[in-house]
Amino acid sequence: MNKQLQDFARKYLKKEIIKLPLESHYLFKRMYSPSDLDMPIGKVIDNMPDSKLDWAMLQVQRTIDRLASKSRGE
Repeated sequence: MNKQLQDFARKYLKKEIIKLPLESHYLFKRMYSPSDLDMPIGKVIDNMPDSKLDWAMLQVQRTIDRLASKSRGE
């Protein structure tokens, strides 16, 4: 992933993860910063390995979609 895509992915994650409940933030931190669960979520995203960005974006979007489906009663 080139630098431009990495920057886009990090911005996307920071923008979208705030839509999720705090429990999801905690899970995200456990996956991507297990040694420092008190680290702010933005810093966790900044420190993520580039190789994990694509998967993290997919996870965040799926969680948003799942929560939206639940709220619609699907």
